[in-house]
Amino acid sequence: MADPPAPHSPSTPPTNPITVGSTARKTTDAPGSGTPPTDITLADLRRSGHRQRSVRAELRGNLLARMRADETRFPGIVGFDDTVLPQVERALLAGHDIVFLGERGQGKTRLIRTLVGLLDEWSPAVAGCEINDHPYAPVCGRCRLLLAEVGERLPIAWRHRSERFGEKLATPDTSVGDLIGDVDPVKVAEGRTLGDPETVHYGLVPRTNRGIFSINELPDLAERIQVSLLNVLEERDIQVRGYMLRLPLDILLVASANPEDYTNRGRIITPLKDRFGAEVRTHYPLRLDDELRLIRQEAVVSWADSPLGRPELPDHLIEVVARFTRAVRDAPQVDQRSGVSARLAVAAAETVAASAVRRAALTGEDTATARVVDLAAIVPAVRGKVEFDQLEEGREDEVLALLLRRAIAETFRAKLAGTDLSGLQQRFERDGAVETGDLVPAAELLRRVGPVPGLAAILNRLDIDGAESPGLAAAALELAMEGLHLNRRLAKEELPGRTVYGG
Repeated sequence: MADPPAPHSPSTPPTNPITVGSTARKTTDAPGSGTPPTDITLADLRRSGHRQRSVRAELRGNLLARMRADETRFPGIVGFDDTVLPQVERALLAGHDIVFLGERGQGKTRLIRTLVGLLDEWSPAVAGCEINDHPYAPVCGRCRLLLAEVGERLPIAWRHRSERFGEKLATPDTSVGDLIGDVDPVKVAEGRTLGDPETVHYGLVPRTNRGIFSINELPDLAERIQVSLLNVLEERDIQVRGYMLRLPLDILLVASANPEDYTNRGRIITPLKDRFGAEVRTHYPLRLDDELRLIRQEAVVSWADSPLGRPELPDHLIEVVARFTRAVRDAPQVDQRSGVSARLAVAAAETVAASAVRRAALTGEDTATARVVDLAAIVPAVRGKVEFDQLEEGREDEVLALLLRRAIAETFRAKLAGTDLSGLQQRFERDGAVETGDLVPAAELLRRVGPVPGLAAILNRLDIDGAESPGLAAAALELAMEGLHLNRRLAKEELPGRTVYGG
């Protein structure tokens, strides 16, 4: 599935931030309204009854609360309810760091980012702390000195859970300094000595202290860099160069990897794999219904600025896209080791919708409705998303076109099997060929076909109200004509930009 952007910071703090972290907890990402006092101190926090909890305790407590309330725990995740999500829940309840293994486009990053929603909505931290120390137990030198100096007047800042998530795409040029930290030459130049811990510039991992940190494509990280994570996962601390520096981190570390990466681009070193408490295998949607849900959820193109509005994508075309995607995954001509991303289905559905918008813009239609004739645009659009076997070089378009025709035929049988189409066949025997194409408006196609006995039955089988939408009626009619052709009951001739049925 397509990966979403990382969570954004909220614009509005909680109405009453002092109660955050106590018994009442929200289950949505939306922050509360109002503005907290700017002079919250450690004394105020203690008086509020706030209790400090570790990241793992937060995740466990909030997950259990949602499970008991039968609320959504992982919004936007499709097809994992009975397989992957139970494993994730067990890992979180056990307090384990997790590594997700799966081929590309299986929703690993999306799933990782949903974990943020299980943190407390708001959490206190020492104001200005680089590693987000909890006010009750600061660990960095700067915060300990500040606490000793001001005591209960220690200033408090509130952090939304969206600010407690960090991620890094592992690349070969990633350094230990990027992840853990290094000496800051600017601070040294300001007059501090090299032995002063304050000269350390913290990396991404300690800056996500008291949160969740994700490393995507972990095998791409050089093995010597992976070693730097051993202490983070086991001893829960970091070490920077030769400093006498021990910072106990409160962090959940999550990683993603493609199983083939272990032998192709790199590998996860054995000591690091051993330190992850849970290994979870993801997969592509196992059922057609899940594939359909995924496409409907993800294939959303913003047409807010379009005079035509959002295009109509009939259910039977979405099913064609879903069946096509599954056929490509199972095709022997496709390299099974690389997988076929869920992004292929999303891109295909968006391409079909865009083809309908193009037709409406060029022909003056009021609404854009996708039809079977728009499906041909899928092949060139998704060709680069599929890795073929070397023996199939030069036949990529031919293979994809064949699989697309097969998907249309399967959808036709699933949707219209048993429907009486003799009236449509008799129309061709009586009145001759009908020309359609990607620039033929729906109203013109209906005019060319004329009255067809049994058309109402076709529309009913597809749950389409033809009187309400001529575009949907034309889409249903094209599916019936294409299905008849694929079942060798109707002739068809394809020309550039044109399709002639019954010719």
